[in-house]
Amino acid sequence: MTFNGTWKVDRNDNYEKFMEQLGINMVKRKLAAHDNLKITIEQTGDKIKIKESSNFRTLDLDITFGVPFEYSLADGTELSGSWFSEGDTMMGTFTRKDNGKVLTTTRTIVDGELVQSYNYDGVDAKRIFKRS
Repeated sequence: MTFNGTWKVDRNDNYEKFMEQLGINMVKRKLAAHDNLKITIEQTGDKIKIKESSNFRTLDLDITFGVPFEYSLADGTELSGSWFSEGDTMMGTFTRKDNGKVLTTTRTIVDGELVQSYNYDGVDAKRIFKRS
């Protein structure tokens, strides 16, 4: 599949403002901007195994497109939502448990890079990953 492989974060676009909008404090935002996040994705049909590893944590997820699951951001913010696939795009819609606001995420491949785009409460951000 298009996303299969290991991806390491290369750069961010408006990520600190996005985290601020999420309510993450300044110290955690500064650390998160340099978290050395690495994502390994294995997709088989509608099933996906995702391993996230960073300076802060390692997390293994086994998900199925369209099936809701629980997820916690590195700062402890709890979400509930699901991923969907549309062509060569992965789309996620997640609702915060504490305030009901929606976080949307898309993953696409652009010029050989994995672009993970976010929108939360009117703020857009991107994290761009290179294959490692």
